[in-house]
Amino acid sequence: MQYSKLNNLFGWLCFTIASASYILTLEPTVSFWDCGEFISCAYRLQVSHQPGYPLFAMLGKVFSLLSFGDNTKVPYFTNMMCALASGATIMFLFWTITALAKKTLLKQGRIIDKTQTVLIMGAGLVGALAYAYTDSFWFSAVETIVFAMSSLCIAVVFWAILKWEAHADEPGADKWIVFIAYVMGLSIGIHLLNLLTIPAIGLVYYFRRYKNTNAKGAWIAFFISIGILGFVQYGIRGYTVKFAAYADLFFVNTLGFGFNTGAFVFLILLFAGLVAGIIYSIRKKKPLLNLALVCIAFIYFGYGSFAYIPIRATANTNLNNSHPDNAFILYGYLNRIQYGENPLLSGQYFDAKPIDIKDGGPIYRKGDKKYEIAGHKSSYVYDHTTLLPRMYSTDPSDVQFYRGWLNMNEDQSPNFVDNIKWMMSWQVYQMYARYFLWNFVGRYNDEDGQTNTAGIDGNWTTGLTDNSNNLPQSVLNDPSYTPLYALPFIIGLLGLIFHFQHNKRDALIVTLLWFFTGLAVVLYVNQPSVQPRERDYSYVGSFYAFAIWIGLAVIALADMLAKKLNARTAAYVSTAVCLLLAPALMAIKEWPAHDRSTKRTAHDMAYNYLMSCPPNAILFTYGDNDTYSLWYDQEVENIRPDVRIVNLSLFSGDWYIRQMQKQMNQSAPLPITLPYSKYQEGVRDVIYYQDAKIQGPVELKEIFDFITSDDKNVQTQNQGGDMVNYLPTKNFKMTVNAADVLKNGVIAPNQKDRLAETLQWSYNSNYVTKDDLAVMDILAHNNWKRPICFTTTIGNSNLAGLQQYLYKEGFTYRLIPFKPDTAEANQYSKTNSMVMYDNVMNKFKYGNFKTARFLDHESTNMFYPVLLTTFLDLTRDLQLEGHRDMAIKVLHKCDDELSYIYPYIDIAGRRMFLAQKAYQLGDIALGNKMANNVDDYVIDQLKFNYNQLKNSGNNLNLRDVQISLQVLNDLGGFAKTAGQTAIGNKLHAQLKEYQSKFAGVISKQDGE
Repeated sequence: MQYSKLNNLFGWLCFTIASASYILTLEPTVSFWDCGEFISCAYRLQVSHQPGYPLFAMLGKVFSLLSFGDNTKVPYFTNMMCALASGATIMFLFWTITALAKKTLLKQGRIIDKTQTVLIMGAGLVGALAYAYTDSFWFSAVETIVFAMSSLCIAVVFWAILKWEAHADEPGADKWIVFIAYVMGLSIGIHLLNLLTIPAIGLVYYFRRYKNTNAKGAWIAFFISIGILGFVQYGIRGYTVKFAAYADLFFVNTLGFGFNTGAFVFLILLFAGLVAGIIYSIRKKKPLLNLALVCIAFIYFGYGSFAYIPIRATANTNLNNSHPDNAFILYGYLNRIQYGENPLLSGQYFDAKPIDIKDGGPIYRKGDKKYEIAGHKSSYVYDHTTLLPRMYSTDPSDVQFYRGWLNMNEDQSPNFVDNIKWMMSWQVYQMYARYFLWNFVGRYNDEDGQTNTAGIDGNWTTGLTDNSNNLPQSVLNDPSYTPLYALPFIIGLLGLIFHFQHNKRDALIVTLLWFFTGLAVVLYVNQPSVQPRERDYSYVGSFYAFAIWIGLAVIALADMLAKKLNARTAAYVSTAVCLLLAPALMAIKEWPAHDRSTKRTAHDMAYNYLMSCPPNAILFTYGDNDTYSLWYDQEVENIRPDVRIVNLSLFSGDWYIRQMQKQMNQSAPLPITLPYSKYQEGVRDVIYYQDAKIQGPVELKEIFDFITSDDKNVQTQNQGGDMVNYLPTKNFKMTVNAADVLKNGVIAPNQKDRLAETLQWSYNSNYVTKDDLAVMDILAHNNWKRPICFTTTIGNSNLAGLQQYLYKEGFTYRLIPFKPDTAEANQYSKTNSMVMYDNVMNKFKYGNFKTARFLDHESTNMFYPVLLTTFLDLTRDLQLEGHRDMAIKVLHKCDDELSYIYPYIDIAGRRMFLAQKAYQLGDIALGNKMANNVDDYVIDQLKFNYNQLKNSGNNLNLRDVQISLQVLNDLGGFAKTAGQTAIGNKLHAQLKEYQSKFAGVISKQDGE
């Protein structure tokens, strides 16, 4: 068979194997994090969060149509889109590796015969399939997320430049360069990572196009490539929109035209200029200029997908992040200005003090007929700065983390050495190298490990010494425990060395690809401190580059074996060995940790949030995972469209408040009375507290009217001399109209004696931001017509100080005007028990927690504890209210629906209290079952920590030890109280044993 046919055949084989693996393991419904938003925005062609992914949304819409009207299948097919894109990535990687392998063999003077073809195909199979089963790439391949398709763009452009290189001397070969430019433009509508391939592509072009190449020329080509990258990123992508915005400003404010007229005129002139330039380059026979202009034009053609954003924003879709319906907002939207800017080359240390403020250019907002100035950009001048600032965040939690990580005293000021230490130890090692090692060396588990280099959670492992270290069974039995014995890493190093020995230029190009899609991202993003989640998915491009060397290791190993075996045998043996030690090993080890085919947690937990709400409720959320999945359930599956979801992290945007004043699905507009002019950008962005010495609580309506008044007589003067509103007191109250409360069904008639005459609470901040202002508006003017609910995962600071009036009804707190229960020690565990019982027993779904083959980090660490606490709080209140039979049914529901897992030690405490309730309610069998299970886990942890203590003590987790001992003590007491003497004696004997073993370190800590 001809080489080209064989190459194509094996490429498609890689696509088939990879795609089948991903389809078999993809999540059948919505996943956590951004997936819910992306599926919703694709299905209904809405506007997702910055910087927007229009092409991804449009492709997602196409795949969603494969559901043929069954909306519950929409995420399956959008997930399949990413699975197929990932399979195609593996196919193009195969062709990339074979192209590089063939070049390397030819450079060695070898003839491409059958033996060499075996080596080339073997290299492609090993490298491509190894990458297919890497942890980070597989994770994104089975859910609706942009990184799968972004990886495909990287694979396509790198393959395309090698195709150009192979045919560069042929007429029309530059069509591949134009094709690359077009894919680059398209990729901007998916993700920006693809642009980072430009430096590597630039060197390929230089080495192939120019005959007399040298180091100086290579450096020049490299810096020109960096310039091209900057031009595409900032010039084409950014400044095109910025210039269009200022053209629109001139046409609207000066010439009196309608909005967007100037932007259209600018774009027409831009394209006319490109056409004129291309015609000029043809007539004057300037091929390089022609190629450059044609490439720019095709980048714009691809980038044109962003026309989707203002078009759909103008359509006022339900999800319409930032409402970018004009060029000024679109420019800020593309540049993610709401997230702020991280300093890169120069900036402040975290302890620097601002000494001056520099005013920048105006910030424009869209008015009724003209653009208006909403304010001015400003930047601080600090008392001490540094080059390459890494420790720059002034957030107190970040500052504490910096000092803890580097063991700095509270009064110690950082210097440049500290700065570099932080960069290398946390940003480079902890937030990149650790991820790299996950993929090619092995991983303990999928717990978050950002804050600790030495612990098990989230760390890498070869697995070679894990048994001798007596790892806890909870780790060894975890599907995400994936030791790879460092074999893929070693094979990759072998391929890397071989590549540099036999084809330095290509090895340098692959190295550039690895660097710019890995470490360069680390340096550019400049993460300030601990992230909301592990960020390994951001660096899959660099893992792609390393997989090329894993493939080339086949040739390297064959060369070594050829000294003992004949060439053909060496080729087959090398291919077989590398297939076993890399892709086969990785597939076997990684499969259990990526098989999400039976997981439904994100969908069902979102369903439970919505079902916890009474009809027409207003539900306040905050984070990604208690918002995006809910959006999906509503926007795609039409679950509880009467509930208005309000994300408080977005509620500070004037655009979002304005959206909430409109009908959405079956939800009426929110009772927000403020006109847009009183909260638009630049107006009441923040209102500071200034104590007016008011005695007693003040009606919330009065406070709201006071802080939103335009009357100068009730305002104060700020440092800039402007008259501004201020918050005069933090003591709020709302008088309760009993008739309204009963009429609207807030409480049952038999609960009337619990009704409070007024709600009184203290506001929990020194300032009022727009989201706080909007919440006050809703509370002050709702008049108990619509239920007010908060997700139980929202965070205490977002509850507005109302905790004593919030009652659980499942996954939500509901605002109920009951008299405060001052005897309740934990105000967060109060339940409206009868409503909650119905929700938990009859309405909720439990995400296959009992039967799913794999549960991800969010399922086990965020929602499993929430479910346990939900069952525990409801059982406790039912018991206190005398509903013993109902309480026992709740405990059995918990046992039926939830598996016994312990993502961290605190879960043992919750399980312990569930066992206590079972004992107290007389269900001894269930109590013993729970107690024994907790005991097994706790002893496993104590054994592991004692082994750590014996070895060195450095990795001993003393907190886990202390909690474990406390659990043994309390659980033993609960068992004995219930008459279970044998279990109680066993637990207390274990307690004495381990108290003795850990006595030294515990007494030492107590002494400190």
